[in-house]
Amino acid sequence: MGLIKDRHGTYYAQRKVPERLQEAVARVLNSEKPKQVFLKKSLGTKVLKEANVAATHVLADFNRTLASAEALLKQRPGVASITDAQIKLMAEHYYASLLAADEEERQEGAGSEPIFQSVAAQLAAAGLEFNTPFKVGDLPEAGLSDREVFKREHALAESLPDARSALSKGDITHVRSDAQELLEEFQLNLDGKSQSYRRLGMAVLTARVKALRDIARRNAGDPVETPPFTVGPVSAPASGGTLREALEGGRRSASVPRTAFTSTPVPSTCS
Repeated sequence: MGLIKDRHGTYYAQRKVPERLQEAVARVLNSEKPKQVFLKKSLGTKVLKEANVAATHVLADFNRTLASAEALLKQRPGVASITDAQIKLMAEHYYASLLAADEEERQEGAGSEPIFQSVAAQLAAAGLEFNTPFKVGDLPEAGLSDREVFKREHALAESLPDARSALSKGDITHVRSDAQELLEEFQLNLDGKSQSYRRLGMAVLTARVKALRDIARRNAGDPVETPPFTVGPVSAPASGGTLREALEGGRRSASVPRTAFTSTPVPSTCS
């Protein structure tokens, strides 16, 4: 029944995923891995009889996962290649989505300032001393606080060199998850070992460096426009849109990690 033991004697249920389903299963499970080679789950017992009973339910879950992967493949048949025009369109969409997310954050704030101000107010009300280089008091009427600007610039100082380093080496694993999200956004199931996938990875990585560089220009006060989005399957006609429409249609592709532009304040230092 696909039972194995770990080194402590606890039973696990395990099933090998057919190779043709490994990428689809990873997507079904929202795995960070590009492929899911095995399905594995602890049965929580060292007794074989109990493990056999528990395994029937776990293996049924495995079957449902595999069925979902099969359905996903039917919805999006695998392709061995895509055109240069499709790659260009997807890279442009990715670049625009990064700038759109940045523009929205500049207009609306990063979201962490109310928490910071609330913690500072609580510490002050409790009579506790704290040090912070940032202004304590009212929230900004619009845009970013000085603290949010500092946090964003600090994150960008790490993100941009990392992306440039990856681009210099052709390391497309740096944007693997971004490329996968783009393929899902544009309803394509591209072979991850294909030449087209490598070309797409390089195009996305180049777009990331360009977008982060332009965000740095915005940080310096230079105006950089957000291009219109192209949303939907690549087979559909290109369609431009407003910033709000673009964000609604392409937010999943805006893959500058949110942690790069936000942070959780540390109450003890009120940073």
